[in-house]
Amino acid sequence: MPDPTTASRVSRSPGMCDEWNHHHRSEAPLQRADRNFAELLQELRVLLTSVHILFGFLLALAFSARFGALDAFQHAVFVVTLLAAALSSALLVMPVAAHRVLFQRGRKPELVTAGHLAASAGVAGLAVTLVSALLLVLDLTAGRAIAVTAVAVLVGTVVALWLVLPMRMRHRGH
Repeated sequence: MPDPTTASRVSRSPGMCDEWNHHHRSEAPLQRADRNFAELLQELRVLLTSVHILFGFLLALAFSARFGALDAFQHAVFVVTLLAAALSSALLVMPVAAHRVLFQRGRKPELVTAGHLAASAGVAGLAVTLVSALLLVLDLTAGRAIAVTAVAVLVGTVVALWLVLPMRMRHRGH
C-alpha cells in the first residue's frame, strides 16, 4: 500500500508521479500515458452517450408543434441548453479527434493532459446541459416555481457528487 504522504506529493509533481508509477506499477512514463489515455477514453464513452442523447432530444424538440408556444424565458433556456450540449459534445470528442491528428507523433503525454482538460470542461458543460434541460422541461410541465426548486436541488446534488465528494476523497490522505 503506498504511503499517503507520498501519494499526495506525487499528485503535485509529474516527475514524482512517474517515479511512483515506476516503483509501484513497474510502469514507464509512456506506459502510464497509454494507460491514462485508455482510461480517459472509457470515461468519454459514458459521457458522450449522455450528451448525445440529450443533444438529439433537444434537436427534435425544436421541430415539435409545442416549440412555437415557448415564452421568451423558455426559449432562452432552450438555446442555452442546446449550446451547452453542443459545446459538451465538442469538448468530449476532442481527445479522440486530437489523437487522430497526433497519431504516432510521440505526443501521448500532451494528449492525455489536453484530453483531461477538455473532458473536465465537457463534464462542466454536461452539468449545465442537465440543469438547463431540467429547468426547461419542468417549467413546461410543472410550472416555474417547481422547476426552479428542482434545479436548485439538482445543482446542489451535482456539485456534491461531481466536485465536493471527489475533492474530499482526493484530500483524505493528507
